[in-house]
Amino acid sequence: MLQAIGLTSTRRRKHPPAVDDLTFEARAGQVTVLLGSSGAGKTTALRLVLGLEAGRGFTYFRGNPLHRIANPACEVGALLGDVPGHPARTARGQLRMLSAAVGVPASRADELLDVVGLAGLAQEPLGRLSLGMDRRLGLASALLGDPQTLVLDDPVRGLSPRDRSWLFALLRAHAAQGGTVLCTLREPKEAARIADRVVTLHEGRLLADQEAAEFSRTRLRPRVAVRTPHAARLSAVLAREARAERRSVEVVAVGGGALAVFGSSCAEVGETAFRHGVLVHRLTDEVGDTPPAPEPEPQPQSGPVAGTSPAPGPAPPVPSPASRALAPALPETSAPSATSAPPATPVPHPSLVPARTPTPALTSTPASTVTPTPTPTDSATPAAVPRAPRPVRSPRWPLRYELRRLLGVRTSPLIALAAVAASLALCLVLARTGATALRPHTVAAWPGFLPLPPAAFGAGLIGALSFGEEFRHPALASARGTVPRRLGLLLAKLGVTAAAAVTLAALVVAVDVQALRLAFGPELVALPPDWPALAAGWGALCVGCAWSGLLAAGVFRVTAAGVAAVLAVPVVVAPLAHKVLVVPAVRSIVGLPGRLRELAWVELPQEADRWLIAAMRLPAQPVGVALVLSLVALICAYVFTGLRRRAFW
Repeated sequence: MLQAIGLTSTRRRKHPPAVDDLTFEARAGQVTVLLGSSGAGKTTALRLVLGLEAGRGFTYFRGNPLHRIANPACEVGALLGDVPGHPARTARGQLRMLSAAVGVPASRADELLDVVGLAGLAQEPLGRLSLGMDRRLGLASALLGDPQTLVLDDPVRGLSPRDRSWLFALLRAHAAQGGTVLCTLREPKEAARIADRVVTLHEGRLLADQEAAEFSRTRLRPRVAVRTPHAARLSAVLAREARAERRSVEVVAVGGGALAVFGSSCAEVGETAFRHGVLVHRLTDEVGDTPPAPEPEPQPQSGPVAGTSPAPGPAPPVPSPASRALAPALPETSAPSATSAPPATPVPHPSLVPARTPTPALTSTPASTVTPTPTPTDSATPAAVPRAPRPVRSPRWPLRYELRRLLGVRTSPLIALAAVAASLALCLVLARTGATALRPHTVAAWPGFLPLPPAAFGAGLIGALSFGEEFRHPALASARGTVPRRLGLLLAKLGVTAAAAVTLAALVVAVDVQALRLAFGPELVALPPDWPALAAGWGALCVGCAWSGLLAAGVFRVTAAGVAAVLAVPVVVAPLAHKVLVVPAVRSIVGLPGRLRELAWVELPQEADRWLIAAMRLPAQPVGVALVLSLVALICAYVFTGLRRRAFW
């Protein structure tokens, strides 16, 4: 069950809030539809329900607020818009990556592909999927955690009638298994076809909250809306004349002096009221889901009958009691109309809608925090309190998620292949000239005119794409907001990009050494005595460039910023660091390993001296100092921007 109490969006400058004091509930085992025209506030209401937008009010999922649920993806599955995955990623790769974020086995992705009818398109890139197939994939993403509640924003927009029927059947199957379905629709006929309960919105306010049968009876048929202080008298007169003339006329008392007359016209109702001297304040035709006009101010009348009322003024800030009376109190159980019965529902796949327990233990929230079932009345709505949009939790399995994100598309392998090819070409050219044939720069393919070797630049580009793709194709934001800036995801990205950088560095050295040995003989590539220090410096350079690109892209939310940060290290930061920080030492560090050995609690081997000296020489290099300074600055900026944007660590 989903309970929304007093939802109010943040007021924008010179504009009223998109959602104002909205209270409703979506019951378990039912399909609840938020109905309204474009601009009625349906999408904003869903974002407030999911905690993706700042505002006021409360939302409870089976008695628990969303931020207190341990794994929200196993409680709520959402689909807001299209699937924003990388266009080159396959449908299976997208679901497997999201399954790591949700914390379910990868086999769940294959099960859902079969459920939504995409098993034959599992290897199809997302950019080639049609709108209907994309919507099926989005529904599969929402169902990954087997949630109890589904929240969908206009899921049938742009779909063919066949796809609409399939989607409606799937939603009905989910509700039949005890799940809760909340979706938005624009067409009243579609709402009557699928819904058990229809919540109608108009200009961000609750207009009506009706069962499907009542909605079909009062909102889908052409009618004459009458407002009169003598509603009972006019209703009796209209019914008596209809029986006398043998016409099918139905008069429904809406409340507050309002009547809905079906099977008649404004002229007939007005003439009947005039003949019997009944005062009429309003007389209009309404068709479909037309919202009732606001109650006008009473005007003195010279005759017994008033025709149509004057043009109404602007809508009042709060719906009038007569307008709220359009949503009469209904029994707790739903009784769908026989004329609006949903289509035959196929037997759902067992992996999609497993048997649900009535009251599963979601969190350890005390019983005192559970809110009783609200009713859509002012008296039951508590005072709404301000709330900020709550960030999404980090992926449940961040390391697996990051690996699938990195290897799910060809971008990173192509970058690594280009770096290896460029390094091989430069290495052979440098060895051919003979100027630096015997120096380590030849194996690293780092000529003096390049700010960075191809391998280091490729590692930086891979690191920049790690966060850049998250903001350009936000897979984690497919239903729950911006990319989470959590420590677990950051550590996973740092670890995976470091492993990719070290792998790329080792691959470049191996390929270059073999190429030099093949072209010029084994004597040209003899192993130098200080090769451990050289290997450590080479790996540290590639890892530092990868981390610089990753952190800069995370701070500025764009891949280009990460690439610029990588290039700025040797071009801008390294010269400044060389002039300011790297100065001739007054005292030598000769003998430091021996002094450290005396202070150590355990006896260190003699080989440790060489490793210690090599580690101390790395930061002394201009590029090493620049990398250290850049990484420290980027980490501080990352933490600062995370705190400023209220990203809960």
